[in-house]
Amino acid sequence: ANKMNEWLSGGLVDWDISRDAPYFGFPIPGTNGKKFFYVWLDAPVGYFGSFRNYFKQKQRSQAEIVEFLRPGGNTEMMHFIGKDILYFHALFWPAMLEFSGYRTPTQIYAHGFLTINGQKMSKSRGTFITAESYLAQGLKPEWLRYYYAAKLNDSMEDIDLNFDDFIARVNSDLVGKYINIASRCSGFITKKFAGKLTDTMSEANRKWFNQFLFCELGEGDTFLSRHVSIAYFYDRREYGKAIREMMLAADVANQYVDRMKPWELAKSSEHDLELREVCSVALNMFRILTIYLKPVLPELAMEAERFLGVSPFIWNDANSQNRLLPDGHQINEYKHLMSRIDSKQIEALIRVNQESLQPSKTKQQVQTMDKNS
Repeated sequence: ANKMNEWLSGGLVDWDISRDAPYFGFPIPGTNGKKFFYVWLDAPVGYFGSFRNYFKQKQRSQAEIVEFLRPGGNTEMMHFIGKDILYFHALFWPAMLEFSGYRTPTQIYAHGFLTINGQKMSKSRGTFITAESYLAQGLKPEWLRYYYAAKLNDSMEDIDLNFDDFIARVNSDLVGKYINIASRCSGFITKKFAGKLTDTMSEANRKWFNQFLFCELGEGDTFLSRHVSIAYFYDRREYGKAIREMMLAADVANQYVDRMKPWELAKSSEHDLELREVCSVALNMFRILTIYLKPVLPELAMEAERFLGVSPFIWNDANSQNRLLPDGHQINEYKHLMSRIDSKQIEALIRVNQESLQPSKTKQQVQTMDKNS
């Protein structure tokens, strides 16, 4: 908004939308190929082509297209852009939309650049990482989604993909905290109670559960539902704050399991009722954490839903009056949901990107090598 005020404070001036040949793109009719539309005029129009193609694939109606693209619709339209193209997307493109009868975006959000290990992306250093090479090393997309979410905020600051921090954060947060809750407690429910949970809770366990559900705001006894707090951060694009709130809740869940020691309770059948209750409470904490994380980790959430034997989560599932799954709810046998990142995968990723830049040998060089050998 500040940048827009800066541009507009001196008044509007004409924008040159043509370029002389030779140029790429679309020739301007009537110029005999000597003039072309400036790429920043025609490129955003391609968004409509992609949009209509998507609706065609999904067999959506023309009426739905009109509802979304024309003024008066109820659907929010958010534009996410890089800070280096703010001029075009916040000034020229909305002006084109406005005066051609299309709706303008509800909100425009701009992100900073991505650096790798504190430096700009560089092919020579092997830090110009491609999505293809990332996947080829067996690295999971959801690891990167989580890491980016944990670092993103509502400003245009650059964010850094630090590989040591990436490994530590994913292994510690996702595997060591979140996944750990399910892996530590599910086996007891499956083996001793035929996979059936209980919805009973002692007063002591309820205190732990409430501590998990509510976060303290500053000094005193002012508390706010984490469900509300996390939704607020999501809505304001404060994804890093949302993730931190989730991990604070995960800490409470793990402290609860450490305190209750289900592995000790399982040693004697005298403690079966308490064991079932403790593991059920912990798995309900895991369930609610999954709802919180689902916008960031949809694939992992889907696997967790299968394990828990529940319908696909929606956001309000975390805010239902009965926070526990019903008595006798059947879970499925736990299967490993996520592995840790191996540092060797990152080393291979950097090496592959460096090697891809080595010049290939010419035919003459190959023939010379063959003769020498």
